[in-house]
Amino acid sequence: MMHGMKAAGPQALSVESVSHSYGARRALDDVSFAVAPANFTVLLGLNGAGKSTLFALITRLYGTQRGRIRIFDHDVAREPGEALRILGVVFQSRTLDLDLSVMQNLMYHAALHGIDKRAARARGDEVLARIVLSDRARDKVRNLSGGQMRRVEIARALLHRPRLLVLDEPTVGLDIKSRADILGHVRQLIADEGIGVLWATHLIDEVADDDQVIVLHQGRVLADGPVAQVIADSKALDVRDAFTRLTGSGSPQAAGEAA
Repeated sequence: MMHGMKAAGPQALSVESVSHSYGARRALDDVSFAVAPANFTVLLGLNGAGKSTLFALITRLYGTQRGRIRIFDHDVAREPGEALRILGVVFQSRTLDLDLSVMQNLMYHAALHGIDKRAARARGDEVLARIVLSDRARDKVRNLSGGQMRRVEIARALLHRPRLLVLDEPTVGLDIKSRADILGHVRQLIADEGIGVLWATHLIDEVADDDQVIVLHQGRVLADGPVAQVIADSKALDVRDAFTRLTGSGSPQAAGEAA
């Protein structure tokens, strides 16, 4: 089901019949879903479900083999410049330069997006204030905690004012409080800025009752819709039970367990 496709205006993200293989191994099999603007959508799946492959296709690290991906109606394959200009990304692996200061990392990212130094500095101050790290602007990144680094990566992803933010397992390796803080920051972005968010995770605790949820398992979408609908359709007690029933496997881990 392509949830929300009847909504007025283009979807923040539209993934249509996407398949991707590594040699003989199919990582994604006819995947379709949509993320609405001003909406928090959770891509829920165990490690190896295909989440990172999907992110690599959305961000053009890999070319699309089959199917179509659009960001606010801009085809990622045909209009990569336009599509990526309105996309913010937080990858699973850390990508900050540890030997540069927080602000230097932001300024470098701004330069890649063609933002002049004056505007970049103003936007850097703005996004650091949003994530409550203004006092660490001059500190080297290596002196930050894991949770603070993640918040800086989110700030960097927002620097060019994207309309869609995608995050691949952004809380991996963080403690429960840091997870909650980062989730709270991103959810507030939707309320304040109307940004569409795709949040990929294997942690069931990160799914809220009013989210959209897409269950991805072994490269296939098994469920897609509001949490309550997914639970009802699978005749489950809660999201964890729904996931177990849908996949026939153990449920995703709770926050605080080893990833």
